[in-house]
Amino acid sequence: MTKNETAAGSHDFDTVSSRTVYSGAILALRLDQVAMPGGKVVEREVIEHHAAVAVAAIDENDELVLIDQYRHPIGARLLELPAGLLDVQGEDPLEAARRELAEETGLAAAEWSVLVDVALSPGFTDEALRIYVARDLREVDRPDPENEEADLRVIRMPVGAAVRAALAGEIVNATAVAGVLALAAARADDIALRPADAPWPGQPTGFLRRQARARSGD
Repeated sequence: MTKNETAAGSHDFDTVSSRTVYSGAILALRLDQVAMPGGKVVEREVIEHHAAVAVAAIDENDELVLIDQYRHPIGARLLELPAGLLDVQGEDPLEAARRELAEETGLAAAEWSVLVDVALSPGFTDEALRIYVARDLREVDRPDPENEEADLRVIRMPVGAAVRAALAGEIVNATAVAGVLALAAARADDIALRPADAPWPGQPTGFLRRQARARSGD
């Protein structure tokens, strides 16, 4: 092993330099120069994004609450879990999940737990997601929907049917697929879920810090 080589799994991928190409309302694109094993420096495109939360809500009939929502980037309606962004600095992920469940379905839940945490596409973005399980549902007032949410439909489906829909390619939203399959796996092996306030070390905060700096003029 030469002086420029390191044992596999021990290299520090230091960022040599970084510049911002674009910063918008929900994401920023930056170009990082990153030190590779052997001394080479390469460029990596990184999209900074808000963290997100989603909810696998189970009703009194043991059915999963899904939404059918139009997604413009792919020009199609998708079956999804109720979900949304953490776009306020310091916002508690659980409170964000409660808000999104109410806004998108008109439901609240008495019981909450963490189902799974997902790094959505770590090859180019820091975006990460926490999916909760919510039980003991009740109806609450739903704010008047706007834009795409004005066309949103709420659908209830047995968990087994949702699993089959995911495996058949009828549920393709990454968050929904992860949540449905994780829920089924946890049930099959009777795996205890984490408490709703469990630490989330992978929660991205860089984009919110960027927005705060922009507002302060730094």
